[in-house]
Amino acid sequence: MSKIRILYVASEINPFLQTSEVADFVRKLPQAMQEKGMEIRILVPRFGIINERKNRLHEVVRLSGINIPVGDEEKPLIIKVASIPNAKLQVYFIDNEDYFHRKSVFHDKENKFYADNDERAIFFCKGAIETVRKLGWSPDIVHCNDWITSFIPLYLKTTYKNDPLFKNAKTVFTIYNNSFTHKFNEDIMDKVKMLDIEDAMLGSLKSADFEGFIKMGMEFSDAVIVAGENKKLDDLFKTMKEKKVETIGKDQDYTESYFNLYNELVG
Repeated sequence: MSKIRILYVASEINPFLQTSEVADFVRKLPQAMQEKGMEIRILVPRFGIINERKNRLHEVVRLSGINIPVGDEEKPLIIKVASIPNAKLQVYFIDNEDYFHRKSVFHDKENKFYADNDERAIFFCKGAIETVRKLGWSPDIVHCNDWITSFIPLYLKTTYKNDPLFKNAKTVFTIYNNSFTHKFNEDIMDKVKMLDIEDAMLGSLKSADFEGFIKMGMEFSDAVIVAGENKKLDDLFKTMKEKKVETIGKDQDYTESYFNLYNELVG
């Protein structure tokens, strides 16, 4: 039997950046799965506070150069790569000068949530998929972590549903306690749209807030995982009864739980 291929897409990963529990989770789980014989790829944004020289990031020219549409504009996609020290894992970084060269992650110096974080998420999600296409690598599982990855399950179930690389891929969406109170502009639905995406599919996003992002990720993914307790989202999960929704706490052996989940989805 061939190795199960898992693509991890996340907001951050240690040791390059850590602002939340996502960074530790995405550092430990891929390595654990690799040690169990799975084939791994990891994609994160190249936020401006990541020191390229210190972390030895370098551009992958053969993967860069695509223009990613966000609303009425197109933004150039730059791909960089670095190795995780003391691990046989590489991390691919999604970069763009307009979206990711700020010396902060999601908030400005006055701690205000960036008004274009919706566009940054859209660019990241589209860029991640296009990077995998450039790699010519077909994942069995696409494991999305945190709200910035919310649109990947949507795109894989619509625009890319007939792409040979993704047509059999299953998506896992893990939700963390990284909520925000910002409400985006109404044009977010137009920005998110791609081929084969109709207005009716984006109903969950009408609220244009954190809950809307999470609903989109849940609606189009094959399995939803709550990382620890998240009472605020309990009502959301109750509306997704047809989904495989599980809670995997830190005190559990979550690597084994995910290993079993991946095999169940692929099988």
